[in-house]
Amino acid sequence: MSNVKKRKLDKTRQDSLYFDSYTDVTIHEEMIADHVRTNTYRTAIMRNSEAIRDKVVLDVGAGTGVLSMFCAQAGAKKVYAVEACSIADQAVKIVKQNKMEDRIEVIRGTVETVDLPEQVEVIVSEWMGYALLHESMLNSVIYARDKWLKPGGLILPSKAELYIAPISDTVVEDRLNFWYTVEDQYGIDMTPMSDFARRCIMNSDITMNSIGVEDVLSHPAHFAELDLHTITAEQLRSVRGNFRFECFGSAAVNALCVWFTVTFPCPLDKPQALVLSTSPFKPETHWKQALLYLDAPMDVVQDTVISGEVNMYPSEESARHICIHVDYTIGEQKRLSKTFSIPDWSAEAPQ
Repeated sequence: MSNVKKRKLDKTRQDSLYFDSYTDVTIHEEMIADHVRTNTYRTAIMRNSEAIRDKVVLDVGAGTGVLSMFCAQAGAKKVYAVEACSIADQAVKIVKQNKMEDRIEVIRGTVETVDLPEQVEVIVSEWMGYALLHESMLNSVIYARDKWLKPGGLILPSKAELYIAPISDTVVEDRLNFWYTVEDQYGIDMTPMSDFARRCIMNSDITMNSIGVEDVLSHPAHFAELDLHTITAEQLRSVRGNFRFECFGSAAVNALCVWFTVTFPCPLDKPQALVLSTSPFKPETHWKQALLYLDAPMDVVQDTVISGEVNMYPSEESARHICIHVDYTIGEQKRLSKTFSIPDWSAEAPQ
């Protein structure tokens, strides 16, 4: 078996792999079918219809064009639906099917390379990736904001926030304990497998999964906030914050869990902010939560303090991929560190 050395992908290759992933129907089906996601965007656009009516809108990463069509329904005069991958061809058909081609113009290309005929008053984008920043399009939204958005323009959503909490993943506990139960069933002691299982399961991968509220061991900590009107690409090179938890009760902490919310601006007559949340305390979305497994479970009791710092930054191999580094202390234990990433199988493949 040949050992293919992991290497840094050039930006063109990174972009190609990223956009290719959106050429299949599955990802678009998953996003449209995510009712929390799609309906929150629709509600946010309709609530801001006064600010959208008769205005020019830019949809960054339009995909099938659903957000562009919501904006047209809200009264937009013109919508530029910019989409880099071949799904743009389907968006053209969908726009025509809905008789909106007079107001929505689908433009094939990246927002960094296309040329719009005018400035816009509104930017809408569903740019969020796993753990908010993995394969996200936020850099493209920032570029579009700086180049095409008129001063005082509207950005939907306008703010993103990141949260972290300690959890006890009972599924993992059961998997680790499994090897201690084999002897009772089959008369063979398989406990030497337990260390191997722990290394395999509690590795440095960021695992995307949905957890139950009963698995969360403390109040979450809010560790970062991104204002889309002011955030810069340079600031995205390190999104960091501190956390401090006091545990609810006795349990084995085996992971930290990261999730995000995005907030949409609201008109003055609707003071209640509209928030799209991927929290385990809210209805499930296709983003689920990002789980960071510690090297080994650690027992806590009520009021045990867990504290530390989390830092999110782009991978050296691929700028679109996120790494999460955590320094943490549990109770009186010594300070520990671990760096996590989502496996980038494309970087292993020969070109």
